[in-house]
Amino acid sequence: MATLVFVANRFGAEKRIDVPEGGEVVDICDHYFAPIPFSCRSASCGTCQVEVLEGEDLLEPPNAEEADLIPLLGGKGRLACQARVRPNVEGVIKLKSVLV
Repeated sequence: MATLVFVANRFGAEKRIDVPEGGEVVDICDHYFAPIPFSCRSASCGTCQVEVLEGEDLLEPPNAEEADLIPLLGGKGRLACQARVRPNVEGVIKLKSVLV
């Protein structure tokens, strides 16, 4: 099973969440009050940009909208509003908000 770890920051405490079925990071953040800020939820603003500190291979590749925006934001990281945890994977995905 995959475990999402959101690094503590000014938006909240560290969160560790098991996600055995995978799923959209935005939905996981909403459900567990993860410390990642959101604004647009549609890959247009970049406020939810996260640095993947560990486990990038456990995320699905960026979709077209995310792939278009990431280079404009400096070319590194992912957008939590677009990232998706692969189903049925094992390991830890550690994410850190870029806005800290």
